Amino acid sequence: MKPAVFDYVRAANKREVLQQLTEHGEQARIIAGGQSLMAVLNMRLAQPKVLIDISQASDLHYLKVENNCLKVGAAVRQVELLDRTSLVDEVPLLAQAMPWIGHFQTRNRGTVCGSVAHADPSAEIPLCLVTLGGTVVLESLKGKRREVPAAEFFQGVLTTEKRPDEMVVEVQFPLREADVIYRFYEVAMRHGDFALVALAACIRQGEVDLGVGGVADRPTLRRLPLGAELKDSLNTLAWSLGAQDDVHASAPYRRQLVRELGQQLIEDNDHARAS
Repeated sequence: MKPAVFDYVRAANKREVLQQLTEHGEQARIIAGGQSLMAVLNMRLAQPKVLIDISQASDLHYLKVENNCLKVGAAVRQVELLDRTSLVDEVPLLAQAMPWIGHFQTRNRGTVCGSVAHADPSAEIPLCLVTLGGTVVLESLKGKRREVPAAEFFQGVLTTEKRPDEMVVEVQFPLREADVIYRFYEVAMRHGDFALVALAACIRQGEVDLGVGGVADRPTLRRLPLGAELKDSLNTLAWSLGAQDDVHASAPYRRQLVRELGQQLIEDNDHARAS
């Protein structure tokens, strides 16, 4: 199929984007890399009247460390983040997760904020953002800037807290904490496919923050105890996610992956999970 007819606007800066969103509201969609949006348009699951291209908006293109966070602007492509040599020291969980995202062709076009705004429950970047306790920054032409915790931003499958006149201008990943072990792993039919189950862990003394993607309708975070209680806690977590059967995997298989891979990821201190 081909997308429905739409008008195309190439914005030169953030203000132009916000003006278009104020004027067109729910009839407008933002495109940057287009790796997720174009498929949705081609299937006519979305039929916007106006498509706003932000790829040339220079004031949305930045990567910077500030206030103990790595701040990523809306026009930054995934490959730019992956190629950042300091990323492994700044946000090691994200450095481990990035190579799992699609393939190099899609990472060359896809944007970091675009993945967050799309809100696919199997996506790696939203999972890392939630697990780390990151923030999504929203702006509208009214001058209002909202900083929404990632755990509150994702509302369901392809559904977020963003309002029609707002855009995701920035995401903020907290920097590495001392004495925290970060690990990421996922299982897919093939490398680069959507994750059947993705796991992100921040391991501290006596407890772990475990993020799970690909099972529930959004990235899910739980704090679990280490030690003898871990196995039972993982089982409780696996059942709480509401896994469902689909063409890729059964609900019992996904629950088993959460239990088995979760324990392996958390307890195997000698295994490097970076790709």
